[in-house]
Amino acid sequence: MTELVPIRDAEDPRDVVHRVCQLLAEGQLVVFPTESTYIAVASVLSQDGVNALKTLTGLPPTLLFKSADEARDYFPNMSPLARKLARRCWPGPVTLQLPVSPNNGLLGALPAETLSLITNSSGEAFARVSAQSILRQTLQLLPCPLVGSSEFWPAEAPWRSADQLAIPPEIALVVDDGPCRYGDRGTTVKVGPEGLSVVLAGVVSETTLRRLSSEVYLFACTGNTCRSPMAEALFRKHLAQRLGCTEEELVDRGYVILSAGLAAGVGSPASKHVIEIMKADGLDMRSHESQPLTERLLQQVDHIYTMTRNHREAILAERSELSSQVSVLSANGKDISDPYGQDEAVYLACKNQIETEIIALVEQILNPPTG
Repeated sequence: MTELVPIRDAEDPRDVVHRVCQLLAEGQLVVFPTESTYIAVASVLSQDGVNALKTLTGLPPTLLFKSADEARDYFPNMSPLARKLARRCWPGPVTLQLPVSPNNGLLGALPAETLSLITNSSGEAFARVSAQSILRQTLQLLPCPLVGSSEFWPAEAPWRSADQLAIPPEIALVVDDGPCRYGDRGTTVKVGPEGLSVVLAGVVSETTLRRLSSEVYLFACTGNTCRSPMAEALFRKHLAQRLGCTEEELVDRGYVILSAGLAAGVGSPASKHVIEIMKADGLDMRSHESQPLTERLLQQVDHIYTMTRNHREAILAERSELSSQVSVLSANGKDISDPYGQDEAVYLACKNQIETEIIALVEQILNPPTG
């Protein structure tokens, strides 16, 4: 008989997690909550468990990873778009449908029968990193990912809470953590050479996914009140003009534009000189609020343009792996000096210098050199 364990009533939830790990190691199936729905789960290391899950659902199960980094160990040939979506959507209610390269990465270390069970007829597998805390705690104790039932199953309606489950006899235990956060299926996205396509609509819309797949440009200075806000606004202006669209439409064209400061506070306005100078250029800077260049921002951006060489060096001192993504704005590597505390003429000269570099940058992006 299937056991139902209300995790919130447990004296020590860790005891439940350890017990679940033992059941999974024995080849049993366990039902877990995710942020979207409840799913049946097995250990990828248990051939009996994977077989039982595939038999129960009739569909290839989804690989459930601790993190995007672990997923890349199994899918080392992820396309840039897939990596971007993994970086921005995980942990969360998005499943990526990815091509399998069995001779590359840790997927190739799985038994051939297991690999065949988790691969669809098109040679693709499914990957997800859930944000649900109990599932994540369990994964942290395991040496390998789990496999979970597909978002396509059950076909009639998703399992939103434990008390709604029509529990199959194959399930050994149900971890009850109350209603799921979203209470609807997560979104499954196929990522291939031609881009992304939604194969199962869910809580993350296609519009949101396409925006998450945008190229994110960030301009960085020190305090995010003078140079980088001007660079951000001028980049929006000139990019929109070259594309023949409004600035508001840039995100739908695949461009997200931000600015931040390496030593910025939160919510400071743009300098009054910046507001006046940019107003004369038809750009309203009154709503600008400064933000620091956080670790989360660094994880999200694709291109960072700094005002000085020292800014670039400071970023790379913390995140050396971003060297290909961080550039000095000036094409010749010349610093754009901080006008803070000086008169309006200095601000205007700074703005003109930034605009010259921005115009060249937009041209380079839209008409990259060939050969």
